[in-house]
Amino acid sequence: MNKHKQLVMSVAAVCLLMGQVTESSGQRRPNTNFVPYSSVTFGGGTSTYFGNLAGYRTGLKSLFTLPRWNLGLGYTRQFTPHFAARAMFTWARITGDDYTYTKNNVEEYLFLYARNLHFRNDLKEFAVTGIYNFKEDGRNPNARAKFTPYLFGGIALLAHSPEARTPVTTEPGSQQWVKLQPLHTEGQGQPGFAKPYSLVTISIPFGVGARYKLNDSFNIGAEIGFRYSFTDYLDDVGDGTYADKATQQGVATVMTDRRLEEFAARTKNAPERYSILRSLYDNGTAEQKANIADALNSSVRSIKGILNLKDSYLLTQFTIQYIIPYKIKCPPIK
Repeated sequence: MNKHKQLVMSVAAVCLLMGQVTESSGQRRPNTNFVPYSSVTFGGGTSTYFGNLAGYRTGLKSLFTLPRWNLGLGYTRQFTPHFAARAMFTWARITGDDYTYTKNNVEEYLFLYARNLHFRNDLKEFAVTGIYNFKEDGRNPNARAKFTPYLFGGIALLAHSPEARTPVTTEPGSQQWVKLQPLHTEGQGQPGFAKPYSLVTISIPFGVGARYKLNDSFNIGAEIGFRYSFTDYLDDVGDGTYADKATQQGVATVMTDRRLEEFAARTKNAPERYSILRSLYDNGTAEQKANIADALNSSVRSIKGILNLKDSYLLTQFTIQYIIPYKIKCPPIK
């Protein structure tokens, strides 16, 4: 009986020793028996719009003129030491304003200053992206890399609805934000015009980021991602013309063509915008007068240049990631 007990204890000791050796070997070879893990990400940062009211050709000016905010919540699954997939919902506000964009250089951006359009748009984005980590993780979440730069790219479903403020009047508090798509500001739905644009579209997110391991449970990170959308109407301005006011009713009659408004509607306490334009016309050269007249009489709402691209937006985010604990099942001791 004693010999039997000694045999059992010897076998148990050998098993424990082999387990320790295997674990040590696994730590030396992080790719062996990789344990997939999951994390939850919360992030926030800035949002910047590019389109007809903030041109691609003046990228730095567009990037810093009217940044706004974004918030995001996501779930990531790390499948291998290098590759992960993420599903993330982001709420981002973007905005654009001809007056703000051009007020410091009216002559250079004369058409935009005269056009006097603006918008804001709250984007609801659900994105699925793949992530490639440049530095591989260890065999389990606790052994993940201390610092990891990464690339990401994928596809997103985007819901949006551009809005603008009604014209400035002498009545305090009379201005309101109204949705633009139902107003058909480029005559959408009328005979000879395009159909109304959709408020749901696709965008392509891609970018770079980096994460840093704080401890076994948390990472912090930062990333910058560009989103190219499949619509030209995040700003309500496509390649169409001004709608015929005779076909419009209600608030639509004052929201389509904003060129003759005295003040810039989005900017509070704005100077007399149209008076500045008139002064430039009265004191300008013959060429300047002709350009101003063309801008005020043009039937086209947008300028199409070499970069005839759809609307897009850039998101920067600072993130915190919570690593969901994983369970290791041990065999029962009898």
